[in-house]
Amino acid sequence: MLIGKIVGSVVSTRKNEKLIGSKFMIVEPCAGTGSAKRIVAVDNVGAGIGEVVLVATGSAARIGCDQERAPIDAAIVGIIDSGTGINAD
Repeated sequence: MLIGKIVGSVVSTRKNEKLIGSKFMIVEPCAGTGSAKRIVAVDNVGAGIGEVVLVATGSAARIGCDQERAPIDAAIVGIIDSGTGINAD
């Protein structure tokens, strides 16, 4: 799991049938998380641009979205209200 800030969204009119209706957001991992690359994550919690979020990756992402058979590798599973040591800039 990682902490990141939503910096944008992705619109896809053609996608795998198991992803129809899914919202995709671009997440930039926070400094100090060990990852510097932005990722695209499925958003099932209604997060918006500028919010700091928790992202599950790998098979945990599919389970967190309740879509075990969908091709999902990252999913936003929570919106962070506050936290100590989070550098979201």
